[in-house]
Amino acid sequence: MPKTIAIIGAGAAGTFAAANLPKSDAYRVLLFEKTGKALQKVRASGGGRCNVTHQLFDIPELIERYPRGPRWLKKTLHRFGPQQTIDWFEKRGVSIVGEADGRMFPETNSAETIAMAIWETALRNGTEVRFHHKLEALQRVGEHWKLTFGGHEPVLADAVLITTGGSPQLSGFNLLQTLGHTIASPVPSLFTFNMPGNPIIALMGVSVPEAIVRISGTKIETTGPLLITHWGMSGPAILRASAWGARELADRAYQFTISVNWVPGLDEASLKAKFVQLRQQDGRQSVGGKNPFDLPKRLWQFFLQTCGVAEDATWATLEAAPQRKLLEKLIRDPYTVSGKTTFKEEFVTSGGVSLKEVSPETLESRLHPGIYFAGEVLDVDGITGGFNFQHAWASGWLAAAAMAATSSQS
Repeated sequence: MPKTIAIIGAGAAGTFAAANLPKSDAYRVLLFEKTGKALQKVRASGGGRCNVTHQLFDIPELIERYPRGPRWLKKTLHRFGPQQTIDWFEKRGVSIVGEADGRMFPETNSAETIAMAIWETALRNGTEVRFHHKLEALQRVGEHWKLTFGGHEPVLADAVLITTGGSPQLSGFNLLQTLGHTIASPVPSLFTFNMPGNPIIALMGVSVPEAIVRISGTKIETTGPLLITHWGMSGPAILRASAWGARELADRAYQFTISVNWVPGLDEASLKAKFVQLRQQDGRQSVGGKNPFDLPKRLWQFFLQTCGVAEDATWATLEAAPQRKLLEKLIRDPYTVSGKTTFKEEFVTSGGVSLKEVSPETLESRLHPGIYFAGEVLDVDGITGGFNFQHAWASGWLAAAAMAATSSQS
């Protein structure tokens, strides 16, 4: 009689696991989803393009992009890293291409291409899908696990893969806590910074290709594109800072200060030298007309206005006081943050099942044989750039391999 493998959650990790469980007489695969749709986060991610993975093929460097779980991931990602992800999709007719910043997308620029490649592979494998099944209880009954769903008949399974994703509340992990698993309290990651009432929000829509963001009172410093929004700041530099500071910023109730360097190629000494050069070589030119730092025009004008630079000032007549203010504005521009905003559909939770209780080789629980975990339900999260999906693919693949091997044993 074939064994039963139950997968709880039809998101990235769960569905990818099903897609990596080949059709076999030794087992049947049941995929349960509490909603009526699968792979929703995959379809919504990257503005509908799906940032599949990242062009970091060196594993020691790759794991540095994960604020939580890097040591544990070292073993996982050695087995299934970005190259294996690319190969997997290309074998199914989906070309993955890289961009200048290292992010990788399907050549079609459509997340639906990724979702359908996974979904169709899972169905070809014979995966049986059960929508509108919310797991309410999980208990050991003899040699099996009994799964109880609201409004449906219970199911007995030999192996259970939990891929229910993150939860904004600790209560979302109640079922796993009843099994004795330790849960790292969930806090948001990958969020934007709110700056209510700050004059800079009048520049919403303005972005710079590179800025350095430092969170005051911490060692956190990130570099990347920065976007000014109608509520504050966003963009990769901000999102990465939120990931690295997820727990500390939660402890501060999202009340903190950041400092922005708008000219990351310059330090204070080189910026002072630049001002001297401008005064000597471009002295007759208007400060407002000559933007020597390639900043967006609206942002440059905003800086001049807030630093008290006269409208008719030239580089030769720029007074010392406004020049000092301008220097500070460019390399140490402080902003008070008060609150956060979820970043579109790409909300990520820091927290989940303790990695000490899960084998990185098989994704099996160290407390309960036959229970496996994959994806965001684990206390693993990465910065933006395809790293969270890479963890989903890797953990789903490893769990599938382990369950298939165990279930095929006589």
